[in-house]
Amino acid sequence: MTDALEAAFLATRYRVRLGNGRRADIRIGAPLPPSLLATLATPDAAWAFVTAWNPLSQTQPATVNRARQHQLLSALRQHFPHAHIRVGVGVGPPVNPWREMSLFVQPVEWNALDRLMQPFRQWAIVRGTGPEPAQLHWYVRP
Repeated sequence: MTDALEAAFLATRYRVRLGNGRRADIRIGAPLPPSLLATLATPDAAWAFVTAWNPLSQTQPATVNRARQHQLLSALRQHFPHAHIRVGVGVGPPVNPWREMSLFVQPVEWNALDRLMQPFRQWAIVRGTGPEPAQLHWYVRP
């Protein structure tokens, strides 16, 4: 299960809306695209791509996922009042397509974010610092 799950995370496109119909895709192991890097509060800002959808890959009804995502957005705004938050979507690979509404948030403090994410029961998040390559940060190893 671990190898398959990690392969799914690596194959996912973490898409962030930039406005005016533009978007940028984050890929694990690659630096942020220049268009997204330009939106960071500072060149070395810590950022994260997070979701509250489908905890531990257990499919939930859309109404439940939307409510959970709203709770996550509220928690992010409360804990990081000066953060910039953009809407995103995780897009699974063509072999196993799926979509999960997500949020790109920066700047963040990772320890505080890790505590905030605990009740949302996600396997992992994608995070990075400025132009450094995006990392898969596990919360639960299957």
